[in-house]
Amino acid sequence: MRWTQRGFRVTLPLLALSAAALLSGCGLGKQSTLSPAGPVASAQLGMFWESLAIMTGIFIVVAAVFLYSIIRFRARPGDNELPKQVHGNTTLEIVWTIIPIILLVFLAIPTVHYSFAFQAPATAMKVDVVGHQYWWEFDYPGSKVTTANIVHIPVNTKINFVLTSADVIHSFWVPELGGKTDLIPGRVNHLLLEASKTGTFYGQCAQLCGPGHAYMKFEVVVQTPAAYQAWVSAMQHPTVSVTTSEQKAGMALFKQDCSTCHTVGGTSFNGKVGPNLTELMTRPTIAAGTLTNTPANLAKWLHNPPGVKPGALMPNLNLSQTQIQSLVAFLETLK
Repeated sequence: MRWTQRGFRVTLPLLALSAAALLSGCGLGKQSTLSPAGPVASAQLGMFWESLAIMTGIFIVVAAVFLYSIIRFRARPGDNELPKQVHGNTTLEIVWTIIPIILLVFLAIPTVHYSFAFQAPATAMKVDVVGHQYWWEFDYPGSKVTTANIVHIPVNTKINFVLTSADVIHSFWVPELGGKTDLIPGRVNHLLLEASKTGTFYGQCAQLCGPGHAYMKFEVVVQTPAAYQAWVSAMQHPTVSVTTSEQKAGMALFKQDCSTCHTVGGTSFNGKVGPNLTELMTRPTIAAGTLTNTPANLAKWLHNPPGVKPGALMPNLNLSQTQIQSLVAFLETLK
């Protein structure tokens, strides 16, 4: 008994810590549907609270009837006879059939309303989204702007995210803005979102899509209209200034080994297989939110991409330390 109590005292805190670690997850920043930052997320949260209120009310009524029944009709000492057998109560059965129908109508009305209300209007700004294993491609039609794993949008603007996949099923989800919607190969889906305040909001692939699924994150940067237009202009007119011998060596190595996969604005590199690296150093993270964007982490990524991100399709190029340093020097100019 003494050992059991001691083991329990040790095991319980360990289980609590393990549960906390699991519940904290590996998310990039805050991802909570309980702190909406736009009309879509606010409406969805309102429907959640409505559903929760209805279900809580049902639970209270059922629990009350259950407790009353087991107390009122419990077997008493000396009562050895079977209780009176009854067939049923027609009135009661009608009532408990009608009440669920009424509750379902209360749930159906806002669901149907918002299903139509949140269809993307023709006037909404479009952003094309392509899901890849395991990163996100964002393209702004008509603006010649493409980026990866970070999407910029203006505040208080309806955004029509046009969703498709390059390989397997993914799911686009920004908890604080609303969602989620699947990206399916060969099919185009639409998701209307709008942010009511500026800031950075974090998204995640919500559909298991392979070993790198947990590392398929992205950021939504919501800006004032002026700041957004400044970002678009910078992306449309990028400049790459390579001055040192190490930077030039890195650029030559990039042209040889990387330019067939990656586009870099301001250069002749126009690969379409991997993420667009224009203005790379303005992004807070690399590898779809896997690592903070620092020279040390760039070097770590270049050393062995699949080792950093399980399932990553970027191969290990077996670069020497000198080659890695040269590539990092070149990549640091992309800002």
